[in-house]
Amino acid sequence: MSDIVLSSAVRQNLLSLQSTAELLATTQNRLATGKKVNSALDNPTNFFTAAGLDARASDISNLLDGIGNGVQILQAANTGITSLQKLVDSAKSIASQALQTNVGFTKSSATSGANVGANGANILGVAPPTNATVAGSTLLNDNTGTAVAITPATKLSGTAGAASDNLATNVAVGDTLVVNGTTINFVASGATGNQINVTDDVSTLLAKIDSITGATGSTVAAGKINLSTGTAADLTLGGSALAKLGLTAGTTPRTPGVPPLSGQTLTIAATAGGIATNITFGTGTGQVSTINELNAALLPNNLQASVDSNGAITLTTINDAASYTIGAIGGSAAAPGGLFNGLAGSAPVPDPTSQSTRANLVTQYNNIIDQIKTTSQDASFNGVNLLNGDQLKLVFNETGTSTLNVAGVNLDPSGLGLGPLTEGTDFIDNAATKRVQDSLNFASSFLRAQASTLGSNISVVQIRQDFSKNLINVLQTGSTNLTIADTNEEAANSQALSTRQSIAVSALALANQSQQSVLQLLQR
Repeated sequence: MSDIVLSSAVRQNLLSLQSTAELLATTQNRLATGKKVNSALDNPTNFFTAAGLDARASDISNLLDGIGNGVQILQAANTGITSLQKLVDSAKSIASQALQTNVGFTKSSATSGANVGANGANILGVAPPTNATVAGSTLLNDNTGTAVAITPATKLSGTAGAASDNLATNVAVGDTLVVNGTTINFVASGATGNQINVTDDVSTLLAKIDSITGATGSTVAAGKINLSTGTAADLTLGGSALAKLGLTAGTTPRTPGVPPLSGQTLTIAATAGGIATNITFGTGTGQVSTINELNAALLPNNLQASVDSNGAITLTTINDAASYTIGAIGGSAAAPGGLFNGLAGSAPVPDPTSQSTRANLVTQYNNIIDQIKTTSQDASFNGVNLLNGDQLKLVFNETGTSTLNVAGVNLDPSGLGLGPLTEGTDFIDNAATKRVQDSLNFASSFLRAQASTLGSNISVVQIRQDFSKNLINVLQTGSTNLTIADTNEEAANSQALSTRQSIAVSALALANQSQQSVLQLLQR
């Protein structure tokens, strides 16, 4: 080719045509790929920056699959917890049925002796009043030598003298003494009925008074007449003879009796895990005098009481402790002579029908426990089960520095604090049933807490999933912005270069015209 000689004009036009062809090829490539940077030769900075952005977007896109699987693992665990909560609620329903079933036993009981006058408002009982004494003033006889204190033998009236022993102030015929509404009349002689001879001695008068009051023991001591009220009624005195006898008008009440239980103590050993009972009967602060107060004191020991028409108090276990025997009974009220002496709680007797019903409920409950076990085992996704103690680790960025560790928990029956029940031990009474209920309530609360934690983790993972998707879009957009071609501009460039190429070809043809003229001369 070096032997070919081209004119400078041709060469110039040829170079221009080659340059145009290169530009046109570049423009056509941009239009074909849609990118203005297709290799490092086009723009090294933009090319490698875009490649880095694309690589990061690709890495994060690859992590999205793991994040998506993580979401499904968490959703599977959440579905499992929802089902477990429903199963626990079903178990609660069975326990509630057991509580509504007949108590299941003839309960342990102990009944005290009868207590006269006792009732719900006053379990202390009513003791009959006892005798009271009315003491008169000191009286001297009418002995003119040396007057001395009267005695039962002192006469009611008589003539004073050196050896006389009569009341200093004689009771006169026509005087009266009114005892509890009955009038004793004093007469000269021949007394009958409620009459007293004024010549009788003091002891005769006292005997008459006692016959009216029903008392015994009215006497004279140290010159004082001491009257007994008796127990039938309070003593009421009146009449004209009172002052002569050293007595005053008025009513003297009998001495109130002490109720059988007043001041007595009652102890009952702990029953069915309750708190031992220590009671003092009475009306003082902290003491017990009514059936309601007694029941309030007995309740912490799983006991209750009732009082019958004879005043007898019956102690029984409450429904929650129907399968237990009343604890040992003691205290002064249980000592010899006390109302609770020798008492011991009877043994509870199972009711076959009720216990059969409760045994059936135990079977139903155990079936629920089996379902809780299998449900917790089946709540897995892609081999990961967060309800069986597995761990889940999610990676959110391409360097592995942004992660989330979700710790699994064991939510089988043992992990929830539950277990199968035993016939004849569980559900046999309300206390046993409530223990099961307490376990179920704990399991329910634990499940709610785990559901809350799991829901929080699901929310975090979904947020990060959305973030990763948006970040990929940002990275890819950034990469595209660095390399994308403006098709409108490139189309215009293509048209311009095509025109330019056509002009260059024409120019090349003009540059060759001088040589064509020489050729024509040679052809002639």
